[in-house]
Amino acid sequence: MLIILFTFLRVKGIECGKILSMTQEEALNILKSGRNVYLTGAAGSGKTHVLNEYINYLNERGVAVAVTASTGIASTHLGGMTIHAWSGMGIKDDLSDYDIELLTQKEHLWKRYDKTNVLVIDEVSMLHPRFFDSLDKLTRAMKRDERVFGGMQVVLSGDFFQLSPIIRGEDYVSYIDSSRAWGALDIRVCYLEGQYRQNNGSLLSILNEIRSGFVSDDTRILLGNMRNMEERALPITPTRLYTHNIDVDVVNERELEKLPDREVVYEMSTHGRANLVVTLCKSVLAPEMLKLKKDAVVMFVKNSFEEGYVNGTLGRVVTFENGMPVVETYSGKKIYVTQASWEIADEGNVLASVEQLPLRLAWAITVHKSQGMSLDAAVVDLSKSFVPGQGYVALSRLRNIDGLVLRGLNSMALSVDPYVLELDKRLLRESSKWAHVIRKFSNGDFNKMHHDFIVRCGGTNDEQEIKKNKTLVNKEKGKKIPSHEVTLALLKEKKNLKDVGKARGMTLGTIISHLEKIKAGGYDLDLKPFKPKADDLKIIKKAFKTLGDTKLSPVYKQCKGKYSFEDIRLARLFV
Repeated sequence: MLIILFTFLRVKGIECGKILSMTQEEALNILKSGRNVYLTGAAGSGKTHVLNEYINYLNERGVAVAVTASTGIASTHLGGMTIHAWSGMGIKDDLSDYDIELLTQKEHLWKRYDKTNVLVIDEVSMLHPRFFDSLDKLTRAMKRDERVFGGMQVVLSGDFFQLSPIIRGEDYVSYIDSSRAWGALDIRVCYLEGQYRQNNGSLLSILNEIRSGFVSDDTRILLGNMRNMEERALPITPTRLYTHNIDVDVVNERELEKLPDREVVYEMSTHGRANLVVTLCKSVLAPEMLKLKKDAVVMFVKNSFEEGYVNGTLGRVVTFENGMPVVETYSGKKIYVTQASWEIADEGNVLASVEQLPLRLAWAITVHKSQGMSLDAAVVDLSKSFVPGQGYVALSRLRNIDGLVLRGLNSMALSVDPYVLELDKRLLRESSKWAHVIRKFSNGDFNKMHHDFIVRCGGTNDEQEIKKNKTLVNKEKGKKIPSHEVTLALLKEKKNLKDVGKARGMTLGTIISHLEKIKAGGYDLDLKPFKPKADDLKIIKKAFKTLGDTKLSPVYKQCKGKYSFEDIRLARLFV
């Protein structure tokens, strides 16, 4: 058995004959042994379920795990954040040695890395290899450990048939498997069998044909017939998926126009270096001019776990309070939306920033933004598909073919990258190799490996401790203190706004948005200590009165930039 154990931990290039898929239980056994893993399988095969099971297992044993994904919507399924936000890399795909040096000087970041034993990254098909290599370099520097990813267990998940990385200025697609770090991780591939999202055989067979690289005439005829379907035959109001932003914008503007209530307009405010502002505006998903009405369907375009939303959260505007929209998400949660800011900073100095509500209209969304969603009904237009994989992503969002109306299809829509076809075959062989190996292990062998890995991570294997941790984890899930109430508690300790922001790792703008909620909610807090100087308040009040509005940007212009947006927001509390 020691020989088998050695094989499991170190062997390369085994020829195992029959190709085997891997079960969820087998994948969990490998994960719990501490090996670096790439978890894959068709859409709906249970990857997210396995990840959630493993994350819960680690939490119950007191092992620090960072839960991330390449997109905001994917991170919601795991209760995590984007890898770009967690890592501190932001919008960058490359880091210079100077960049890494600056990041390692940020105390909150290196503490985050230092305590992390396991790093989970979902939807890795969208990560560029340069980003992955830079993340490896940064992690080694943060943990002061030259092993790959600083010795952390790295758990990757995704499906290369989903959308690929988008890098401006490159004529070819590079996938994360071509990175140096991927090779250095000595990854165990776990290719899951089974299919749990689609409950109708015809949709599953269509997706399998696309994955095989050959779509039959019967399937093309079936999809062609769907172009004549009436939308009223769908079980619920469908989400509309398009490949291009311009089509999405046309639909959203048309649907907004149909709503009877008055339109409320929010203009993006910008300040800082002109060239950096342009760069920032391109990377921000919020529109420069956001138009809303009551009952507008919207999507959040920024992560704010404190406020209860992430990039991709969908909802509907139910009312406006103090000039700001209140959004009810599809899960039934009400969110009182406030301005969000996006910044480019260097050594703590803000070089450029923009401010806007973190929303955009969402009767229609792009196929790109739909990745990671599960839909009961969708109207899909693939007539302008321009990259391989778009058709697969769009169709695999559906739970059932009865929820699909297809408005258009071109020759690109059902194609996949030839490289991905070959890569998928290699991954299936790799997974089969490990499936053959681990089936030689007994439960006792696995239990020992699992026990030893938890010990190496500084966790606990004590059953009483695990039971206690499980209770705490479940309590934490069921009871979350609103973020503004956490801020309220700190303010009651007579801390100033900047100190509260530093203590919570938040911007001043976010803390002021909490003040707005505290005032609106009638909480017991004396706001006088935060009141601007009398002369400044008088000038800002006059600007609000002259303009007859409560928006920030016009007041900022009226005052000729004399006051920051934070100054104006604070003054607005007393107007």
